[in-house]
Amino acid sequence: MRILQVMNKVPWPPKDGGAIACLNMTKGFALLGHEVTVLAMNTAKHHVSLDEVPDSFRNSVDFRMVDVDAPISKIGALLNLVFSRLPYNAERFIDDNFSHRLAGLLKEKTFDVIQLEGLYLCPYIPIIRKYSSALVAYRSHNIEYEIWTRTAKLATGTKQWYLKNLAERIKRFEISYLNKYDVLVPITDRDGGILDSLGNKKPRHTSQTGVDFSSLVPKAKKLEYPSVFHIGALDWAPNQEGLIWFLDKCWPLLKEKYPDLKFYLAGRNAPDWLERKFKSSQIEYLGEINDAYEFMNSKAIMVVPLFSGSGMRIKIIEGMALGKPIVTTTIGTEGIPTEKGNNIMIANDVDQFVGSVSRLIEDRVLFDRIGRNAIEFIQERYDNLRQAGALVDFYKKQISLK
Repeated sequence: MRILQVMNKVPWPPKDGGAIACLNMTKGFALLGHEVTVLAMNTAKHHVSLDEVPDSFRNSVDFRMVDVDAPISKIGALLNLVFSRLPYNAERFIDDNFSHRLAGLLKEKTFDVIQLEGLYLCPYIPIIRKYSSALVAYRSHNIEYEIWTRTAKLATGTKQWYLKNLAERIKRFEISYLNKYDVLVPITDRDGGILDSLGNKKPRHTSQTGVDFSSLVPKAKKLEYPSVFHIGALDWAPNQEGLIWFLDKCWPLLKEKYPDLKFYLAGRNAPDWLERKFKSSQIEYLGEINDAYEFMNSKAIMVVPLFSGSGMRIKIIEGMALGKPIVTTTIGTEGIPTEKGNNIMIANDVDQFVGSVSRLIEDRVLFDRIGRNAIEFIQERYDNLRQAGALVDFYKKQISLK
């Protein structure tokens, strides 16, 4: 198969859920012997040099990067609010130069499948239709409007009004592109059901982000038990909201109960105001780290306090693959068919969160059992090659029906 993945961000380094979801799929396609091309926007915020991408990927995948500003500013958001009906999130990624480069690539190479990685690539479907007869797949990484609807509920005042307006715009935008593609590839069954309820009529295949078990190897030799940790993108609003809640409501109670307990926080792109919060909260704030898996293997209890967001939390999948007992919310494990108390701990308020962490600290047998069950769960369901192979089989079937 000749497959083109179109992305609004270069999937390197794989340090956030979106990059991991894209890169793992690229890796899966390539390892299965398919001819893979990646066309990615190289934004100012996440700018990457091609030399930074490892040779192992560049030798097996044709990477094409296009400089796109995709600026984020308060003035830009205000102008968008007044003069445009598009959501600001989408308008940032509509770029003439990218359109030109996409058209040129479609004239240069013939593809069987063109996979759009996320909602904000859908405006390029008309260009794809003009220059290619490939099967167009929309890979929905999450329900975009749901993220902002949930975030708005946690806000107040003018910010809440703006976020509600943004969520409504995104929902209209999301609905406007339903059925413009040939096939829908949601990242969870739950998301697929929501998109069907909004009007999707196209064939769909759920393809969850898979795990590369050659990279994610559980190692407990240097485990610091007990300890608590979190790792994630610190410029993502749902992570920010959840961490502030944990630091304000839960961490003081845990620290009082276990004075020697340490909370390690790792992640990239934390804004200055959030870094100040971390540095005043009696935690071990590490910022961006070189080896996420080494860090995760060395710590004990993973906390993922999420009250907004959508889609699939890839860091939870990775944490479970490494045998980490995880304490998260119902929203945190949404779309992942985990079992509360068996392979994960679910907590939705302060008492439940503190109680769950406390149980894992005081009961080593429970800690070890949940970790082992988590590994088994991921190995049974989330093998990356199996996920990529099933998606390719789906594509082949749909092409035969065209």
